[in-house]
Amino acid sequence: MSDALPLGATIGILGGGQLGRMLSLAASRLGFKTHIYCPDPDSPAFEVTPHKTVAAYDDRDALARFAAAVDVITYEFENVPADTAEFLAPLKPLRPGANALAVSQDRLVEKAFIAAAGIPVAPHRAIRDAADLAPALAELGGRGILKTTRLGYDGKGQRRVGSLAEAEAAFAALRPHPLVLEALVPFEREISVVIARGLDGATAAFDPAENVHRDGILATSTVPATMSAASTDLARGHAASIAAALAYVGVLGVEFFVLADGSLLVNEIAPRVHNSGHWTEAVCITDQFEQHIRAVAGWPLGDPTRLADVVMENLIGDAIHAIPNGLGPGVRPHAYGKTESRAGRKMGHLNRVASKTPRK
Repeated sequence: MSDALPLGATIGILGGGQLGRMLSLAASRLGFKTHIYCPDPDSPAFEVTPHKTVAAYDDRDALARFAAAVDVITYEFENVPADTAEFLAPLKPLRPGANALAVSQDRLVEKAFIAAAGIPVAPHRAIRDAADLAPALAELGGRGILKTTRLGYDGKGQRRVGSLAEAEAAFAALRPHPLVLEALVPFEREISVVIARGLDGATAAFDPAENVHRDGILATSTVPATMSAASTDLARGHAASIAAALAYVGVLGVEFFVLADGSLLVNEIAPRVHNSGHWTEAVCITDQFEQHIRAVAGWPLGDPTRLADVVMENLIGDAIHAIPNGLGPGVRPHAYGKTESRAGRKMGHLNRVASKTPRK
């Protein structure tokens, strides 16, 4: 606790989207101030704190002023430029560290890092030029998912391919290169584990969530997930191992494929609070947002115990109009304060709470 921030300290947050907004709200409950740094003047996080900087991520004068105004710096999305993180890290504590960004921003680097930690990942091949496509397809069974190594999210930057012709067309369309070709994994379900790691190395994992995606965007997260106790423990263990290997401080999201035999493959990691962890705000003693603030502030981690079953439903585009008319008993809404509703944009979520079922 010697490095713990005192009440009234200021936490700097890079990024002004809904995750930054929810982190700021959690920080306020704990007695901290927050300062949001984001290039977008219409960022929804600006609504919940008076302290903000509107400037580009490569504006070093603005970054230096931001660092001087805060006591610790964190980030709400993984595409903060690596140069920005490296510039800020010597000025104020950066939690999670710049290495977590560097690993998660490149799918090939990420997969190599996870495999080096002894944790299985899906078969894949680097595609540096078009000549790599034919042998990679042959090695992966003639089909797969071709993805950008950087900047893809919510189904963007990827194409499913089932022939060399489709792969060549996708290679020409996707940017930037290089790409990665991932095998189509015969998984039974997708799950994620949201885990926190404190400044002292202590960890606390939330229950795994079972995730359903539509059009590449997370639609629902259901807890408890349909999986064995052994697979649950394995997922938590893998998440803890990744956090330790990164010397991580904060909340980390780890997405898995669950195979028919109960074994797990890591799909990807996210060095931040995670969409599939939004259910925690409705049913956990300490939610993922408070947990992240506790960790980066050097405070002891909170209790992640889940008190009820829950289904988190993302409100995409015009689905936000389910608030208020679509609410019923046991439904807790959260609107993100975004001014423009458009297709594919996450506008809010609902947590549908039910009585807790005993673990089998």
